[in-house]
Amino acid sequence: MGKSTLFNALLKKQQAYVANFPFATIEPNVGVVPVPDERLVKLSETVKASEKLNHLPPVVPATVQFVDIAGLIAGAHKGEGLGNKFLHHIREVDAVCHVLRLFNDPEVTRLDSQGEVDARRDFETVKTELELADLETKERRDRANAKAKAGKEEKEDLPLFSKKPILVVLNVDESSFAEASEGQGKIEEKFAKELGVDKNQVIAICAKTESELASLSEEDQKEYLKELGIESSGLERLIKKAFLTLGLISFLTAGEKEVRAWTIRLGSTALSASGVIHTDFMDKFIKADVVDFKDFVKFGGWAKCRELGKVRSEGRDYIIADGDVIEFKIGA
Repeated sequence: MGKSTLFNALLKKQQAYVANFPFATIEPNVGVVPVPDERLVKLSETVKASEKLNHLPPVVPATVQFVDIAGLIAGAHKGEGLGNKFLHHIREVDAVCHVLRLFNDPEVTRLDSQGEVDARRDFETVKTELELADLETKERRDRANAKAKAGKEEKEDLPLFSKKPILVVLNVDESSFAEASEGQGKIEEKFAKELGVDKNQVIAICAKTESELASLSEEDQKEYLKELGIESSGLERLIKKAFLTLGLISFLTAGEKEVRAWTIRLGSTALSASGVIHTDFMDKFIKADVVDFKDFVKFGGWAKCRELGKVRSEGRDYIIADGDVIEFKIGA
């Protein structure tokens, strides 16, 4: 409950229809959300000073795509509710984010006749349905193999839900908002144990408060969070965790035209990272000049870092680290 409210807060606009009854979401809503990265502002300020510009270079953050999908009930794998639509849409995503309600509200209609709030039961319902759907997928594969009389067993390469990484969002009430914020972690730890998942996969958020925050200006948001004794919003933590859950990192470029975070998979080489900027770069790759983000800011940009020997020349097989500031050298 509250997933569409949370989705709207992520997008900072009413894109997804919100209602207090089941299946308010029928067709999936899709939104691309910037990943909060305080490093980009510092890079922009550093470039302005080092290049003696009269303006800050524009900042382009990395992004994560969120999809708001219809809810699921027991029997979804057999087509109950909007089961078929749900399973079709969720099969296309790279990770699954479960939104579980942790508060009582008589105005919110439940999907069943049980009046109490039970996040563990809701989580297990979805988990079981996805496992049953996986079982049916495997059975269909096995029947197809038998019919074709395959001479050898096929490799395990099925689009199984159980293989997808997960995040669990606990939608708490407003009174638990401060406790659920960064640095506390009590609720996350408690429910991680109950749900049998890693604590880093769980984040507690008050969707109602986050929705209210999203309607404020950036300055007012900071002031409101300061009054609550919170450094960052739940949404910022969710976006960052989603980025990490997907196995993604960012390398940075810093120049007069723009300061940008580029998204790559953890473990990517310099060669493949160059292709993210432009595919031609891979064919014409010479080397990558790399400097640590902290050094780039501390010593004031490319020229000073080169003078002090802080810039490394790396080859195509260099494994990119999160936060590397890179300038690719490309041949003609």
